[in-house]
Order: sequence, then C-alpha cells, then structure tokens
Amino acid sequence: MRVLLQRASSARVVVDGQVTGELARPGLLALVGITHDDDEQIVAKMADKTWGLRILDDEKSASDVNAPILVVSQFTLYATTRKGRRPSWNKAAPGPISEPLVDAYCAALRRLGAEVSTGIFGADMKVELVNDGPVTILLDSADWGSVS
Repeated sequence: MRVLLQRASSARVVVDGQVTGELARPGLLALVGITHDDDEQIVAKMADKTWGLRILDDEKSASDVNAPILVVSQFTLYATTRKGRRPSWNKAAPGPISEPLVDAYCAALRRLGAEVSTGIFGADMKVELVNDGPVTILLDSADWGSVS
C-alpha cells in the first residue's frame, strides 16, 4: 500500500462538475494506491501512521489538531516506468480488490477519530490542492518489512 500524503491549506475533488469531497479547513490530502498483497492489517497500520505522523505546523499530527483528511484512490502510485515510454499498471490491484481496501482505510481513519472525505473510486476526478509548505510524504508499506 502506498499513500502519498500532502499537507494542504485546501483541497477538493470534483467529479462531473460536482464537489464530492473537500477539506473544510487545513489538513491532509491522502492519495492511496493498493497493490496485490495488501490486506486489512496493512490498511489499519497505514491509517494509524497517517493519523499520527507529525507533518503539520509545529510538528503536530492530524490527530493532535483534529485535521481533516481527504482520501483519493490513485492506482497510478503503482506505475512501473522501467521500460519504454508507457507505464505499466501490473503492480496496482484491480478495482474489486482495491476499492474495499480504500474504503477500509477511510473507515480505520474514522475509527481513530478523523474527519474523512473522499473522491469517487474509479471516477475521472479533478483534484485541486494548495500544498502547504510544500510538504509531501510517501508512505509505502513495503518499507516496513513485517507488519506485526
């Protein structure tokens, strides 16, 4: 699982001209990619890491200041670009696997106390962001070794 976290002054997702999710105040934009071996345990750990990571002003976390989180599914985080000019998406899990896990990530964040809004899975989304800092952090569960 990969989550690209961006500290945001503002952010929103627009689908077919309608806002489907936005940050009501400064918070985090989380672009979420799922790969084939991800599971609920990895999702829960990633939610905990997202909620507790001290990347906001004064080394605060989203949990410290109750910052909202806008979650947007993004399979392109698993693009492979080693060969040729066309990215491969083979490492990204297909929708029937990834959509429930993105939903589980949102649910885990909510259980931790986060205010979460989202885009629409699989839709053509327009994501607007004012990156604060700029601060952008890539979280990759492959870097953790064993999840336990």
